[in-house]
Amino acid sequence: MKLLTVNVGRPKAAAHTDAPDGVTGIDKRPADGPVRVTDPGPKGTGGSGVAGDAVCDLRHHGGTDQAVYAFAREDLDAWESSLGRTLANGAFGENLTVSGLDVSGAKIGERWRIGPDLVLEVTSGRIPCRTFAGHLGENRWVKRFMEAAAPGAYLRVVEPGEIRAGDPVEIVHRPDHDVTVQLEFLAATTRRELLPQLLPARDALHPRALRSALKYVESVATGE
Repeated sequence: MKLLTVNVGRPKAAAHTDAPDGVTGIDKRPADGPVRVTDPGPKGTGGSGVAGDAVCDLRHHGGTDQAVYAFAREDLDAWESSLGRTLANGAFGENLTVSGLDVSGAKIGERWRIGPDLVLEVTSGRIPCRTFAGHLGENRWVKRFMEAAAPGAYLRVVEPGEIRAGDPVEIVHRPDHDVTVQLEFLAATTRRELLPQLLPARDALHPRALRSALKYVESVATGE
């Protein structure tokens, strides 16, 4: 398992973003040399955990529980075949393009060590948005991405560190529940009835997912 590239985005004006200032950092490119990764702070004030990476809409992106976004090169390759076009590392707006790692099959709360120091923890899948669809320029992109159910993973920073292309990726903790990124993604998008199945991951879940699961369970219990 290996980190192929660390990708960062600069602010760029785009018609397809809902950000108040009309700019987005989704167009990410591989960085040269080492990159520092730290906890950016709470959502709403904290941006990306990756140094030099722009998060332009703090309402929906960035913060502790979405500090880093990872996507598997193998999944990009599958999309290349489906779309009939080349997809460079960073094409999906991911900070980390990795190889040999089942990112969407990772468990919520799973921890990865990348390089000598950085430790990340899986929190949730990536829900596609208008900005993502506009960036890719593919018809019905949001629906197609959701149907594939291979969303990649958001991660929080447990131990900060410096990483670079070629660093090994090691799974240092794998929880004993069965709540995967893919399951969390399906529950959050097209199969809400799965929400109660997320609760074994409880405190490791993205707070948004935990709130949704608890609210769903309560509504079922009360018949609302």
